[in-house]
Amino acid sequence: MYTNIIVPVVFDHGERSAQSLKVAQQLLEEGGKITLLHVMEEVPSYATTYLPEGLKEQHEKDAVDGLNEMAKGLTADCAFAVVHGHAYTSILQYSKTHEADCIVIASHKPGFEDYFLGSTAARVVRHAKCGVHILR
Repeated sequence: MYTNIIVPVVFDHGERSAQSLKVAQQLLEEGGKITLLHVMEEVPSYATTYLPEGLKEQHEKDAVDGLNEMAKGLTADCAFAVVHGHAYTSILQYSKTHEADCIVIASHKPGFEDYFLGSTAARVVRHAKCGVHILR
């Protein structure tokens, strides 16, 4: 059983994220905490000048609201985090700085490009310093 579980969430994979949360709750030791983590990819600086002011902050607020909505059915202690960066490096960094003992991450069926670049889940598994549960 684990006491500090990180669940990376991608909003366009709703069912997979819901499955990850169910598994995390089953793996969680009594009194433990689940953190729902959403990574927002960085927008290149040249493109930010074309975006309306406040758009980034609005997207962060929407992400936190979405994480809150996902956690409604959970009985465990939950925290929410929205970070900026590349998915796998941000997940690994967050799990390290917050001393996670497990990451529960959903994986998609690998496509052709994943054989050359690797999926986020595959990179997390290769480099994580804690336990990783992958859902397919």
